[in-house]
Amino acid sequence: MEIPVANGSIDGYLAVPQREVAGDPPWPGVVVIHDIVGVGEGTRNITDRIATAGYLAFTPNLYARGGFFRCIKTVFRDLATAEGQTFQDIEAARTALAERPDCTGKIGVVGFCMGGGFALVGATRGFDAAAPYYGQLPKDLSILDGACPIVASFGKLDRPLKGAAAKLETELTKRGVPHDVKEYPAVGHAFANQFHLGPLNVLAKIAHLNYHRESAEDSWRRVFAFFSEHLRSGGR
Repeated sequence: MEIPVANGSIDGYLAVPQREVAGDPPWPGVVVIHDIVGVGEGTRNITDRIATAGYLAFTPNLYARGGFFRCIKTVFRDLATAEGQTFQDIEAARTALAERPDCTGKIGVVGFCMGGGFALVGATRGFDAAAPYYGQLPKDLSILDGACPIVASFGKLDRPLKGAAAKLETELTKRGVPHDVKEYPAVGHAFANQFHLGPLNVLAKIAHLNYHRESAEDSWRRVFAFFSEHLRSGGR
């Protein structure tokens, strides 16, 4: 699927619910923000899973303007400054879903790793619910003022994000933002992502970057319960 953006169009991966499972449209939508790897098999599987749960799911390709090596610096710069083309692309994805006739107009956002950081910042930019997975907290926490409901998941063994879950919990409570923040004790970074790294899987496991089924499944249970509460009420 391609969507219009300010300077042309970008591609992405769209997954549509099956009526036999999800019932007739319209359905709520979810923008899926990929991790540093991009729109690979793992991200497409996650997008399909969200659609199976009854949501229009779309992953915009944030590297569409030239691939990983040409775009990665720009994408991380935009995340650090909380502005720029990447956020415009995410907004374009949100708008494209909301304007579809098979969408209720309620849109959530899910992000992983790098995408989790974008999902946190994006929680104040038109979304109705946000689900960041092990996302870097914004340096300026006032960005969270007026955030939509947030369900966040972290791993206790994720050293670069040590203390992030507790800090986010405090900041959201202070602001009165509905939330569900959980830190999983036995896992590190990327515990809900399934990568196919071949021989590098051993190194990933040592660095606590490996998939952990039990924690991942519990996180999805929480996310879908949260989305059901905040995305399935109301609409256009």
